[in-house]
Amino acid sequence: MRPPIVPVLALAAASLLVLTGCTSGSGASTASGTPVAGGTLTYATGDAEPTCLDPHVGGNYPQALVASQYLEELVSKDKAGNTIPWLATSWKTAADGSSLTFTLKKGVTFTDGTPFDAAAVVANIEHVKNPSTLSSTGYLALQKVSKAVAASTDTVRLDLSSPDSSLLDSLSQPWLAMESPTALKRSQAVNCESPVGTGPFVVTKWVKQQAITLTRNPKYTSPPKDAAHTGPAYLKTITWRFIPDSATRYAALQSGDVDVIDNAQPDSIVAAGKSSQLKELNAPRPGVSDRLELNSGQAPFDDDRVREAFISGVDVNAGIKSLFFGTATRSYSLLSSVEKSGYSDKSLFDVDTTKAARLLDQAGWTGRDSSGYRTKDGQRLTVRFPVSTNQSIPAERALFEQIQAEAKSLGFDVEIQQLDLSSWYGALAKHQYEIVSAPYTKVGPGVLDIVYDSASIKPAPSGYFANLAQVNLPQLDTVLQQAGQEQDATKRQALYTQAQKIVLDGYYVLPLYDQQNHYLYRTSVHGLRAMPTVSTPTLYDTWLEK
Repeated sequence: MRPPIVPVLALAAASLLVLTGCTSGSGASTASGTPVAGGTLTYATGDAEPTCLDPHVGGNYPQALVASQYLEELVSKDKAGNTIPWLATSWKTAADGSSLTFTLKKGVTFTDGTPFDAAAVVANIEHVKNPSTLSSTGYLALQKVSKAVAASTDTVRLDLSSPDSSLLDSLSQPWLAMESPTALKRSQAVNCESPVGTGPFVVTKWVKQQAITLTRNPKYTSPPKDAAHTGPAYLKTITWRFIPDSATRYAALQSGDVDVIDNAQPDSIVAAGKSSQLKELNAPRPGVSDRLELNSGQAPFDDDRVREAFISGVDVNAGIKSLFFGTATRSYSLLSSVEKSGYSDKSLFDVDTTKAARLLDQAGWTGRDSSGYRTKDGQRLTVRFPVSTNQSIPAERALFEQIQAEAKSLGFDVEIQQLDLSSWYGALAKHQYEIVSAPYTKVGPGVLDIVYDSASIKPAPSGYFANLAQVNLPQLDTVLQQAGQEQDATKRQALYTQAQKIVLDGYYVLPLYDQQNHYLYRTSVHGLRAMPTVSTPTLYDTWLEK
């Protein structure tokens, strides 16, 4: 998830095409011939298996991946990043920014027969905002929505506590997708098993730790404006398998046991480029970049000299080059390259180990123990680094180990703990970390409000807090609040640039690269594309060559 640096991204995409011969960076696979209806597509994910298929609950990327097949949003995005109609046909922001009003598509029904109307939208907004739902991503995105009102059957108004320039972007995401209000009345446990949407597929079976079965919705009528066709999906069935091991997942793709995989390893991407049977779809996620956050809320990174020493003394470029084979481009920005509002300053990340040593001396870390680690008042310079094995591919975990070795030469004892997703969340909740790599996917620069405003140090109802760097700067809060309320695009851009400079200049973050989001698929698969919103795959236009 990297910000600008558009020229660099373009060069990276071009070099990847040369290297692998894959379809890369286009956001869609190349379809040929006449679409064929029917068949079962098998999709294998390497991401964590959701504990709940309702993305209102919690709100992580594994949920968004699968929910994009059966839930739909009020609006979407086109390839240029413009907001386009979906379940809403039009919208209007009040002149003073106090409300956002949507006119809804008529004649749409949820797959349980419940009408999609203004009352349904109100029920969804209330569901996400209800603390008992335990929402995180959706809840944080709706913080300024004070009330949802059904003005008529097909008109809904969202009243705001203050103007929110990010709200329309937020409503294009799966974590705020529309679900049947009838189904939402069921217990959370039941709804987690089989959410009911308006989408092209329906959840019909979920065998935990194995697969989810999705079947075609024969009455589907509501594709987004940029879809390639109308009417029901081509595929009859989707088998959504969970295969955590990257080598096993790629082998299954090679053999034809599965048709599409995600979380592809760099070596698999390169190998796929040499195969006449495989293609690649590179779809970087919006939001923040993959980065290391330094916890400034506790020692030793509460000292800005120690933060600067770590960031100045660690070289990540060599590791990215050797481990990712050209499939990832170094970022120097807080935001994804997908985000036009990104700002970067490469000079902040020049490696200078002499400077790093001097800063650590100034901070009082002058001693050395028998293992070569720096000490202060008898305490070793130890920083804990919990890593989610579900969210971090093997190549990235190998990079973290190289960073660990680099930091050791400076005198840092970096303790890497490889944890499953649940244990990882637990470590963060207990503040048992000084370094963390935490992806956060969100459409638009408003993600900065969520991950760096001091208000985000407080947990959402789910228990997750987004400001993992524990940045607590009144000046930054003021700039972010102004940006969040600013309706003028140019002024808003300037404010978000200022905010990014404050975070980068404070050495709270070590950017690495875009959130890696590579899909590999067999050439018999046509019409696969990534949604221009949060880059999840959509299988609505997909068909299988027979």
